[in-house]
Amino acid sequence: MAETIPLLHGATIPRLGFGTSPMDDATTETAVATAIEAGYRLVDTAENYANERGVGRGIKASGVPREQLFVTTKFNKRWHGVELAAQALERSIDRLGLDYVDLLLIHWPNPRQDRYVQAWEGLVQLLEQGRVRAIGTSNFKPTHLDRIIEATGVVPDVNQIQLSPSVTRTAARAYHAERGIVTESWSPLGGGGADELRHPIVTELAERYGRTPAQIVLRWHVELGLVAIPKSANPDRIRQNIDIFDFSLAPEDVAAISALDRGESAAVDSDVFGH
Repeated sequence: MAETIPLLHGATIPRLGFGTSPMDDATTETAVATAIEAGYRLVDTAENYANERGVGRGIKASGVPREQLFVTTKFNKRWHGVELAAQALERSIDRLGLDYVDLLLIHWPNPRQDRYVQAWEGLVQLLEQGRVRAIGTSNFKPTHLDRIIEATGVVPDVNQIQLSPSVTRTAARAYHAERGIVTESWSPLGGGGADELRHPIVTELAERYGRTPAQIVLRWHVELGLVAIPKSANPDRIRQNIDIFDFSLAPEDVAAISALDRGESAAVDSDVFGH
């Protein structure tokens, strides 16, 4: 079972979760049930993944009480508005087949559309109404976060961003830490190619610690105080990925992994991309 981190508005989030992009409903249902059985209590999905129904079915198949789980979903730019955000929540809840979600995120800022402040105002209302336990953003830069905080006085519980050993997002993490925002890492193992798992530094550490390369990288996220949401449909890897809470990395090994950073330009630019 993963450790937890307190969030600004009173909820707690597990320090390791289960990501579901880009799995379809059928694969997601099986993988989520397997993950929950393996000890995951955080499940991450999104409108854009088109697998919220599979997530809901996997949760039901697991047999674990809903209140023991932390479910996150995200909505697309068509719902960037105060009332629209509420509609997005209701649609996601309906697809999930659940009574509520724990954390609702704006998936991308889409600054060219320039309605993310209104979307955030909608989330603040949902939080105040008790319809979600936590609210946050995904792929927001500090400049985007400045605008929504200035507009509402409300700081996100979470900002979910692309983050791995080759994309360490040092400036964003520092910004979040100053404001009490939890940094959640998507693509924590480096993405589809997973070249980071084959890097000599990572493979050498895996051999030295007697762990898989993925376990080394996920433990690196934990050592940095991050929440990571690795995705896998492989039952063995699902179980291995959460088995990281019985060892620690030495500070110099954390630093060696962080030194693989290729800079901010290696991340998807959320001023340009979004849906």
